[in-house]
Amino acid sequence: MIAPHLPNPVDYAVPAFVALVLVEMLWARRRAPNAYAPGDTLNSLALGMGSSVAGLLTGGIVLSLLFNLYNFRLVTIPWQWWAWVLCFLLDDLAYYVFHRSAHRVRWFWASHVNHHSSQHYNLSTALRQTWTGFLAISFIFRLPLVLVGFHPAMVLFCGGINLIYQFWIHTEVIGRMPRWFEAVMNTPSHHRVHHATNPRYLDKNYAGVFIIWDRMFGSFVAERDDDPPHYGIIKQLGTFNLLWSVLHEWVGIVRDMWRAPWRYKLAYLLREPGWSHDGSRDTSDMIRARWLARAAAQENDGGAI
Repeated sequence: MIAPHLPNPVDYAVPAFVALVLVEMLWARRRAPNAYAPGDTLNSLALGMGSSVAGLLTGGIVLSLLFNLYNFRLVTIPWQWWAWVLCFLLDDLAYYVFHRSAHRVRWFWASHVNHHSSQHYNLSTALRQTWTGFLAISFIFRLPLVLVGFHPAMVLFCGGINLIYQFWIHTEVIGRMPRWFEAVMNTPSHHRVHHATNPRYLDKNYAGVFIIWDRMFGSFVAERDDDPPHYGIIKQLGTFNLLWSVLHEWVGIVRDMWRAPWRYKLAYLLREPGWSHDGSRDTSDMIRARWLARAAAQENDGGAI
């Protein structure tokens, strides 16, 4: 069967994104005046527009690569309803692997970090998408789906639906969803954890649509009312400079590799963010370990964690 032409679903969702951001801003004026900051919101919108331009410039190359790889597929998966369900599930698993890698490998983090750079958590934060995903070759995580036999158009369409789903979970307006929903799906509560810099929450809840992946692979942490999330990155940018938001981690990688002894240069590219050969910086694991040690000491002294 000849594959039908499938549009990019995100293009159709953009007007709804903008409308919902405006609705949330109106809500925030009365209920949570600190939820939005003008400079931060403008930065988020600019990052979103820049990401769209970057996608237009590089999307054709990625699409050509996917279609060429499709010629070497193991099988031909038909355009049946079960194939769509399976493709969506596997694409979400691929997103989980990508997202976890984007927090654990500095090369991928350099492209992903601008999504986390806001110290506010609202729907405009969802628009903070990468400009350098092509440079970071982030698309490689979807290549196995095409090589197995899913048509590139199906894979990209499912990826677009995945991205649309993730928009609504970037909010503090919604507290907790019903327990059954929280058990299976990614929710605002789960994703607030992911964006938080609290030691308890660092590098957790990587899910796109289904939180089951985090539960299966040991990266799930529930949001706690006694530990409200604080957002941003470990070393806050302290500026709304757009280009610095996009490029600061790439600049940091180049600086570190230039200064490091030869045997450590590649590690500054492939180790986790915050790693240093002399232990002068903190990784998320180091921050969490210190927090756990303090919590254990407090518990032994009769205090609360």
